[in-house]
Amino acid sequence: MWARSSLFFAICILLALCAGGARSQKSGNAQASQASPSAAPAEIPLATASRIERAKNSWWPTKNAQSPGDFLGNKTCANCHAEKTASQLTTPMAHAASVAADTRILRDHSSLSAKRGPFTYAISQTAEGYSYSASDSAYQISAAILWAFGNANKGQTYLYEKDGAFYESTMSFYPAISGLDVTTGHEQKRPVNLEEALGTPQDRPTAEKCFGCHTTGATTVSGGFAPQNATPGVTCEACHGPGGSHAALMQQSQGGAAVTPGTLLTFNPATLSPIASVDFCGACHRTWTDVYEMQSGASGPVNARFQPYRLENSKCWGIGDARLICAACHDPHQPLQHDAAAYDAKCLACHPAAKVKALIPAKHSLAPASAASHASRVPKACPVATEKCVSCHMPKVNVPVMHSDFTDHRIRIVRKGEPYPD
Repeated sequence: MWARSSLFFAICILLALCAGGARSQKSGNAQASQASPSAAPAEIPLATASRIERAKNSWWPTKNAQSPGDFLGNKTCANCHAEKTASQLTTPMAHAASVAADTRILRDHSSLSAKRGPFTYAISQTAEGYSYSASDSAYQISAAILWAFGNANKGQTYLYEKDGAFYESTMSFYPAISGLDVTTGHEQKRPVNLEEALGTPQDRPTAEKCFGCHTTGATTVSGGFAPQNATPGVTCEACHGPGGSHAALMQQSQGGAAVTPGTLLTFNPATLSPIASVDFCGACHRTWTDVYEMQSGASGPVNARFQPYRLENSKCWGIGDARLICAACHDPHQPLQHDAAAYDAKCLACHPAAKVKALIPAKHSLAPASAASHASRVPKACPVATEKCVSCHMPKVNVPVMHSDFTDHRIRIVRKGEPYPD
């Protein structure tokens, strides 16, 4: 434990020293930096909270908008972006949360039960909705499920409310077992009474983060934390920012008003530098720095769930590479590809060395030293195969508590018998 804490503090000191010499551009700015050849040292990964603080004048996932009225909803976005909006609605992110009444898992499983230690858990349908309960040999307590977080591709956790606070259910649904088991992160919890057994209270900052990543528009500057205003799931405005000002500007332009390029009053994540881009996705999927700040509970195979963290630990990541950002392989507007062969073109585009330099998009502002190092580096061709590359170099890792496998985004040569690299 002492060694882990020492490492954590050493990393904090290193990040602080690097931050002092980092480029003056705020990483969250809506336009990518147009740094000159004499630009300052390359950007460093930041914890989500630090990113948001630096992005005071621009949008960032989980950051508060000014008012609830700034959010217009996907239907308004579809007026101009019908195809992208329609396809985004088919993604797992779009179904990251649902109110209990609209939750497919609850509808399809009218009764669920499980036992852990001295406690028995159950989810059942009632006339009022869905009830979640815990009981021992003498008593039972229950609560009405208000929200389901997770689209149940890997799992789904439930929220209930008591005395004005949200509680996370001790039990979650896992499709691999078609039933309930302990919620990830609760493995070490040993409740001593029914109240503790039922769920864990979430303080306001924690609840805001949960809603900030699973819903859209739950917290605003003028309205505060108001989950009743949340739109379930990650919508267009969760990543591009509230669209009220942008929609008004577009209406004006249709009336003949001139629009200056770069002033569309919406945020385009494609303009971010490579490190900021991965940190952008990491605001919900966990950045490298977020995981180190977590310390306990984030080591071992369980951290395979934190894809940005794993990606930034890859040997080929270095100090940021536009070819390895999340969006290079995953289109956030399209359903996730599960066929390993679907990613071969991405892998092979870099490993024929002649194409490396051409594959650093100009829109990603890499520091000159970073761009030069990646362009001059000669990637080796795989001597084993040229298909299904990710099946070997990004292996599936089993996370027992979730009864599921996750693709490990730490790109590497995996050798038989070697331990899982944290």
